[in-house]
Amino acid sequence: MLVGIHQPHYLPWLRYFHKILCSDVFVVLDNAQYNKNGYQNRNRIKTPQGPLMLTVPVYDRFGQNLESVRIDNSRRWARKHWRSIAQHYRRARWFDRYAAGMEPFYAREWESLNALNRAMLAYFLRELDIGTPVLYASEMGAGGSATDRLARLIRAAGGTAYLTGAYAVDAYLDATALKDAGISIKTQEWRAVPYPQRHGAFEPDLSIVDLLMECGPDSREILLGRPL
Repeated sequence: MLVGIHQPHYLPWLRYFHKILCSDVFVVLDNAQYNKNGYQNRNRIKTPQGPLMLTVPVYDRFGQNLESVRIDNSRRWARKHWRSIAQHYRRARWFDRYAAGMEPFYAREWESLNALNRAMLAYFLRELDIGTPVLYASEMGAGGSATDRLARLIRAAGGTAYLTGAYAVDAYLDATALKDAGISIKTQEWRAVPYPQRHGAFEPDLSIVDLLMECGPDSREILLGRPL
């Protein structure tokens, strides 16, 4: 059984959902360390001026665990994010369909970044018709650090193989340690299939919002590398 593992993302990009599609079980690493410069609380949409980063403001401190990250609602980020999404996608073919499901996320006040990301992920998976079982590391009781922790999570999920991004093998993954634990490694092969976009040349690494608004029910096939 092939297990994919990744930290939670805000409005995840296409590569994230491709990994879930390719996994037999997917584990959200929701108790990892918060990365101020990562995509746990931000992602990009497309505008006439180019990609626009939407960032959820949070109260953060060095070494903070994702479970304790709280959203700074004093900065009225939700209204700004929804206004940006509506402004730049209202003429997209599938805007009305997904606006009905997305706008409510921006109409309530979220305190926890994890809670927001979890709710949004469940929504996007339903809309993409992705049935891969999703587990949360915080509920699995698998401790340890680095590769040892990955091995524990994979075994806890019933896996015998790990789906990793290509960069991880060189950056931090101890392939030998996983092999010694009886876990094989499969590398995610990902190349964005161009799909119809507005606002200029094709941008490959945008939030799933862009794909859904432009391609609707065809989005899943595009994620699987099947052009329209």
